[in-house]
Amino acid sequence: MKCLNMLNPWLLQTNSIFNHSNTSNTFITTYNNQSKQLKPTFSNPKSIRPISSVLTNQQTKQTPTQTFDFNSYMIEKAVLVNTALNDAVLVQEPPMIHEAMRYSLLAGGKRVRPMLCIAACELVGGHQSSAIPAACAVEMIHTMSLIHDDLPCMDNDDLRRGKPTNHKVYGEDVAVLAGDSLLAFAFYHIATSTKGVTPNRIIQAVGELAKSIGTQGLVAGQVVDILSTGDSSVGLDQLEFIHIHKTAVLLEASVVLGAILGGGDEEEVEKLRKFARCVGLLFQVVDDILDVTKSSQELGKTAGKDLMVDKSTYPKLLGLEKSREFAEKLNKEAKDQLAGFDEGHRGCLISCIAVNVIWIDTEMKSEHKLFDKLSQRSIHHHHVGLSANASENLHRASYEYAIIQISGVFIQCLE
Repeated sequence: MKCLNMLNPWLLQTNSIFNHSNTSNTFITTYNNQSKQLKPTFSNPKSIRPISSVLTNQQTKQTPTQTFDFNSYMIEKAVLVNTALNDAVLVQEPPMIHEAMRYSLLAGGKRVRPMLCIAACELVGGHQSSAIPAACAVEMIHTMSLIHDDLPCMDNDDLRRGKPTNHKVYGEDVAVLAGDSLLAFAFYHIATSTKGVTPNRIIQAVGELAKSIGTQGLVAGQVVDILSTGDSSVGLDQLEFIHIHKTAVLLEASVVLGAILGGGDEEEVEKLRKFARCVGLLFQVVDDILDVTKSSQELGKTAGKDLMVDKSTYPKLLGLEKSREFAEKLNKEAKDQLAGFDEGHRGCLISCIAVNVIWIDTEMKSEHKLFDKLSQRSIHHHHVGLSANASENLHRASYEYAIIQISGVFIQCLE
């Protein structure tokens, strides 16, 4: 599933990036603490201490002209959505299936998709209350896709968001049913809980959401991904198809639903659709890079999985430097789509692009130390059964990544 300004993140100077890294660490710590303290009866997101109040005086002085506090916004919306999800999916008969649904739904995550849904609603002049049921529905469907992706018959993962995957706790049978139940409940929730919106717009939103997860959306991406695994002939066009349908399409639906339910006109909806598609692809490029450069502990999920099963990824096809350039291109295209919208409401969407694509790894002090660490990871993957070709690619990627890292740039996304 971290930069707080509108500058192109890959053109930032090293000192500026380190300042944003500190700010990002503050956000993560505060967000995690707030999530752990969340109670079902919590109903005042505005009572959260603003992020700016926990920054050092030096950091605060460095951004005197900042008018949009993305950290506070993201925390406020995340707590709002978490509370709504907790209230929507209650434990009832039969208890096990509802517990399994809640286990994955409330397991954490940054709620990026729900936040984008709410932000798009506000951007076109709507009130967040119109979008909250849709925001919850999108998160239910996203959670369903994670539960099913982790199954032994799919990606066979044991770890998700730092915890055992659903089927490891409840068994494969209950996990499948938990995902199915979240999918069905998502549509029930958006259809029955959306208030203050015309029926036509609710129907339009339901249609968009259904399209995003069927054979024109998530399912299509997953099927092509399965068929492409181990196929050395997969090119960029096919890889882009997979990621548009597996990743970008649900993020696109999140933004489009918010725009529709917020009262956006056709032109506004289409601009935001293009914005979201670019951001969705951007997230995937970054996620591919993280898969070969971060540990399972750092990611909260199994690292190196794509390489182990010889899946096509952007670093594998392009190399890390070209992957970074592609991400930069997507970043610019996404921002361009927001031109013409009210500047006072663009802050969240613009910040979301940057906050999800840049991070500084301050633990590495020298080229040798970094290269040794990444090379050892390559060796480990080779010993656990990575093909010789994939292992060689990982070694090369490790070296390329080391060169990029020494310059101070490290790409990361919030999954």
